[in-house]
Amino acid sequence: MMYRFIYNLLIHLFSPLLLGLLYWPKQGKPGFGRRWPEHLGLVPTSRQENPVWLHAVSVGEMVAATPLIKAIKAEHPELPILVTTTTRTGADQAEKLGDLIEHRYAPLDFPWAISLFLRRVRPRALLIMETELWPNWLTACGRKQLPVMVLNARLSARSADKYKQFHGIFRLLSANISYIACQHRDDADRFADLGLCHEKLSVTGSIKFDIDYDDEVRRQGQALREQLGTRRPVWIAASTHEGEDEQLLTAHRELLQRLPQALLMLVPRHPQRFVQVAELVTRQGFTLSRRTLPASAAPTQVYLGDTMGELPVMLAAADVAFIGGSLIERGGHNLLEPAALGKPVLTGPSFFNFSDITHQLVDAGGARVVTNDNELAQQLAALLDSPAQGAQMGAQALNVVRANQGALLRTLSAIKAQLAL
Repeated sequence: MMYRFIYNLLIHLFSPLLLGLLYWPKQGKPGFGRRWPEHLGLVPTSRQENPVWLHAVSVGEMVAATPLIKAIKAEHPELPILVTTTTRTGADQAEKLGDLIEHRYAPLDFPWAISLFLRRVRPRALLIMETELWPNWLTACGRKQLPVMVLNARLSARSADKYKQFHGIFRLLSANISYIACQHRDDADRFADLGLCHEKLSVTGSIKFDIDYDDEVRRQGQALREQLGTRRPVWIAASTHEGEDEQLLTAHRELLQRLPQALLMLVPRHPQRFVQVAELVTRQGFTLSRRTLPASAAPTQVYLGDTMGELPVMLAAADVAFIGGSLIERGGHNLLEPAALGKPVLTGPSFFNFSDITHQLVDAGGARVVTNDNELAQQLAALLDSPAQGAQMGAQALNVVRANQGALLRTLSAIKAQLAL
């Protein structure tokens, strides 16, 4: 009770800051338009009766949820599903599901906002993608006796240590969770170590391994590659962050000394940084072209991926993929997208958010870890200079993906059992 009181006091005291971070306009950041009140629980009443509520905070979680939603609807077409996201980019991803779902923006974790949301939506259960746990959400669902499942759940060693320091907070969160379907045994062990009973835990694997890119993605990737140049070496740096792009450009400059025709496809993680990164590239003296602008006849050294939802196409067009958020202390991003396309994968040393996936790929020879821009340039030169080596490494990465597939069916079985479908 004391933890809940302190938590609610703090979120209300800091609400101007929280709302400012969410709504403050930035160049390239899509706004919420007239739908912003939905974050306060002021959502339109659901057209569906007692839908399953699935929450996916942003793009990455929504991408993971999409095949699961399609699988649920294939078996239970009559089951209504309402999807919430917090971000606009997540909402744009959800819209691709069309009539399979309804979409609302998720209520912020104010007690009155979640209560209002639940009254208007009247869900039968809550499915949360990837450990997005909010105390007031869980308390409100517990009071209404709604089943709460956490799917594709991860719990890093760092997060587990934090929960141990404030164990009362974890008890507050876990008391109203019905079931947690974990990605890996390490995740389940950490949840159990924090006191969650084994009956509430299972290891289903990561849904993200169940990637099945269709021929259209590969066709578009090939078309892009023809536009960029089939005879030149091409590498991609995907999901990059501020403070990282400079290191990537330094590596590319070094690579150009050995392979003058090399092209870097640079794809920032957040759309609001597209203009900033474009200015950085030109300021450092590289020739630049952009996905959103007509192709230039002049030779290009850097190609900026400044669109949303096209990363798989750009990955398919590359020879080697580097995944960002890893040369700085961000914990990395998912290496499985390039691996599923059979691409050799490079990552920086900070990958704690995806440690199990990264270790599997590295151990199998499908990925390599570089510690700085110089090592990155050396690895790129080695792989781009030897297509056979890159192809072998990409095949080993693809084998890891295929060996781990099946999480989707296991997760679907857990949902059917818990919700008595």
